[in-house]
Amino acid sequence: MATASLETRENRRAWGFVTPALLWTVAFFVIPFIVMAAISLATRKGREIVMAWNFDNYIEFFEKAHLLKGLFVSLEITFTVTLISVILAYPLAWIIAERVPQKWQRMALIMAILPFWTSYVVRSYSWLLVLAQNGVINNSLIYLGIISEPLELASTRTATVIGFVHFFVMLLTLTIYANLVQMPPNYRRAAADLGANGFQVFWHVVLPLTLPGIMVGAFLTFVLCIGDYITPQILGGNNELALPQVIMLQLGRRADFPMATTLSIILMIVVTLAYIACARWLKMERT
Repeated sequence: MATASLETRENRRAWGFVTPALLWTVAFFVIPFIVMAAISLATRKGREIVMAWNFDNYIEFFEKAHLLKGLFVSLEITFTVTLISVILAYPLAWIIAERVPQKWQRMALIMAILPFWTSYVVRSYSWLLVLAQNGVINNSLIYLGIISEPLELASTRTATVIGFVHFFVMLLTLTIYANLVQMPPNYRRAAADLGANGFQVFWHVVLPLTLPGIMVGAFLTFVLCIGDYITPQILGGNNELALPQVIMLQLGRRADFPMATTLSIILMIVVTLAYIACARWLKMERT
């Protein structure tokens, strides 16, 4: 009886801690998502939203090229940013973890994440000033005689990728660095004792052990990048629209809330699929 009473009290205490989080999730995620799902099944007739309870908006998304292109543009930008960020962040994390003395590593990390202390909008506009026709890059190249006319750098996909990479390299550096410093040095010593050279130690020992950090950072980069509206709007202009920009156009110009909601749910589905793939890969790696 005493054991059962103790378990009951423990269960009540556990539910007492969990209940506020559950209520918060239901109130600010589950209920809004149900409302969004219902609105996505509606149609707009004039200025009114009629609950038609059909999938016409989803069918329209796949039939209209400009809507589908928004998703492809977002995916292309996101995969490009993720790949470049990983390639740049790994050497930076390696240098901080392996080449910088331990007493200076914290300072090096602070220097690496300094851009985090600046407003996201300010960073985007700063890159716009750098990449503009009369910006730092073009003026420098013209002054050095490398080019005679300014390059079209701003309001392009390249500008969007640069702005994203500047932000996400810092994020990936932190996740990869955390894996590198937790890796026991005996693993590399054992591989070297068995005759492995420096590249073989990295390829067969270091890289596989740091893949979880790479995957976690890459997933965070994917989620934050594919749903971002500010950077593509400021640096990419309106030459090619990413899906978040298409959603804002549906809201701002057409006031088509059902279609905007449909596009938002499709974006959530893409992120969910990426999470499932990442979680499944990490689970397979643990086993």
